[in-house]
Amino acid sequence: MSFSSVWKVALCFSSELRNICTPRKVILTKEHLEYFQNSQTHKDIVSYIETLNEAVVGVQLTDQCTESPGVRAIVGMFDEVEKIAKATPPVDNKASRFGNPAFRTFYDKVAEAAPSLHTKLPGLAQEAIPELAVYFGESWGNRARIAYGSGMELNFLCWLICLERLGVVQESDHVALVIRVLWRYLQAMRVLQSTYWLEPAGSHGVWGLDDYHFLPFCLSLRNCEYIKPKAIHDSEIVDEYAKHYLYFACIKFINQVKTASLRWHSPMLDDISAMRYNRVFYPTHVLTARLPVGKDVGQVVLGKLPVMQHFLFGSILSWDGPMPPPRSEVEEDDAHLGYAHAHPDLGGAGQREVGWGDCCGIPVPSVFASAVAEKSKASGGRREAVRTGIRAVPFADLSNFLFYMNADIIVSTKFAMVYLV
Repeated sequence: MSFSSVWKVALCFSSELRNICTPRKVILTKEHLEYFQNSQTHKDIVSYIETLNEAVVGVQLTDQCTESPGVRAIVGMFDEVEKIAKATPPVDNKASRFGNPAFRTFYDKVAEAAPSLHTKLPGLAQEAIPELAVYFGESWGNRARIAYGSGMELNFLCWLICLERLGVVQESDHVALVIRVLWRYLQAMRVLQSTYWLEPAGSHGVWGLDDYHFLPFCLSLRNCEYIKPKAIHDSEIVDEYAKHYLYFACIKFINQVKTASLRWHSPMLDDISAMRYNRVFYPTHVLTARLPVGKDVGQVVLGKLPVMQHFLFGSILSWDGPMPPPRSEVEEDDAHLGYAHAHPDLGGAGQREVGWGDCCGIPVPSVFASAVAEKSKASGGRREAVRTGIRAVPFADLSNFLFYMNADIIVSTKFAMVYLV
């Protein structure tokens, strides 16, 4: 039975809009996370990704598809968000390689516009807008940290799930939700990432697939027989197929903003290139177990406490487990809520000049900022002590990688600094 068929039983929700509530954070501890992993909400999210994956087998971004009024309205909302970004230019922040403070102004403008934007969605009850607006607003990045990562992308996915459950889109829209809606969302996010130099939230550096996104790798090239994975090393093939497939579009973007070769700055993607696509691109097993990130989407994103303690539960994607103790509004707005800080936060605005001080996923310079800085060095004619494109990765990043692998390894201090292109 399909995802939508299962949820048709739950469409009675629309007659119970009095239960609509503002989504809030609930997961604080490992016990909360374990409860969530066995919950219906967890199953619904994974099921939805699998359903979208099945819908686009053999489908290209350039293919024709039916675009319902709901799909067209969603794409129109993203157009409006991009207009807001273009009307909110970055402020002069040349001294920093981290997020541009103008993003907070953009975020506030989107939050203000969200209710009216949602009124354009066909068939959406007015009472549901406050709940949907929260997921929508958080889909564009974290206001406090000026960052974006898989957790914010998850908010976008949850927003789509809510829209389908409320009848704005249907099962027949699944192809369009990937090749029109997701694709338009990614385009808008690239604008935000490049404009405001958004920090990669929770980035695993070279040990991740992409600095910002995870979802496109779950919905790409499954069972594609005529393009081999190793084709990502051929720039002409990448350029040609970037307009046809999400995967190649992501590879092209990575190549445009990072120096050196793919095997140096993205070794996970390089390892994937030796595999068959039908083994690689399946949502519940994105990579095989022989790779360090060989875990299903339920573990890589939904199974990580640093991600899920920011997950928002409402009346549609609900939490039926033990509730955490009441929290103040100040705590609710804390970008680092739930993290066990071993030291004062050194990663906030005005503090970043002291170094890599954020213990809940070190603040990572925007890839765009790094590219600009490297270009500036090259144009200055100065000789560098290391080759262009080589950067030092702090010990914390290596620790995150080992945690990501769930490796019980005691690392000697001699590994405190590794050099990666």
